[in-house]
Amino acid sequence: MKGAPKTIPKKNRKNTCFSVFAMLIWVAASVIVSQLAIGYLMAFILGVEKFAQPVWTAIYSALSYIVAMALIILVPVKIKIKTSRTELGLKGSPTWTDIGLAPVGFVAYLLLAAGITAIFNLLPWFNASEIQELGFSVYVMGVDRIVAFITLVVIAPIAEEIIFRGWLYGKMREILSKKVSDKTSMIFSIFLVSLSFGIIHLQWNVGVNVFAMSIVLCGLREITGTIYSGILLHMLKNGVAFYLLYVLGM
Repeated sequence: MKGAPKTIPKKNRKNTCFSVFAMLIWVAASVIVSQLAIGYLMAFILGVEKFAQPVWTAIYSALSYIVAMALIILVPVKIKIKTSRTELGLKGSPTWTDIGLAPVGFVAYLLLAAGITAIFNLLPWFNASEIQELGFSVYVMGVDRIVAFITLVVIAPIAEEIIFRGWLYGKMREILSKKVSDKTSMIFSIFLVSLSFGIIHLQWNVGVNVFAMSIVLCGLREITGTIYSGILLHMLKNGVAFYLLYVLGM
């Protein structure tokens, strides 16, 4: 990948920009459409009251991620855009390095998120304390709490890492590295993937927070070549949030 900066003809530059833009739209649309389609279908079949129960909310989340991943990863295969495990960042198995880097990355994410949030706090319309709707009541107990934990701390991190730091980042790096220097490709890929990840959360304070996290997650993929460390960091972040919200009730 590494090499001197490349000069891109205007036509190729337009094609590259179109490919990158198309990937961003494809991922965002797949995630949002999957959530809406599965959500409305289940609410129609089950009724709104039953659909709001933790078990069904968990099933909804799992199905939404499965459909989104199928659209993002499998559909392009039909138009001959194949995806390998290496591009998804899933080659090999998690290592001790992956495990060790996760808490280090978590600290880096907290510091970066605090810095970016402080900047946004200067804007009068930004509300850093706005509550994020996760689909579960803060009063879930017993089995319902276990279901919520599996959904938020296990399923969501794995699915989101495969989609964003896996497929999207891998494809973007592959396309951009053929047109620009390796460093430029990395910077643009990290920024665009993180921006997309923040936008799909549809909430400013959450978007800023996960934008910072995504920068660190992309960095971990660059360091390790896989998304395993990123998955562990994402689980750690969601696990801490789960404990604060659903155990301590903060």
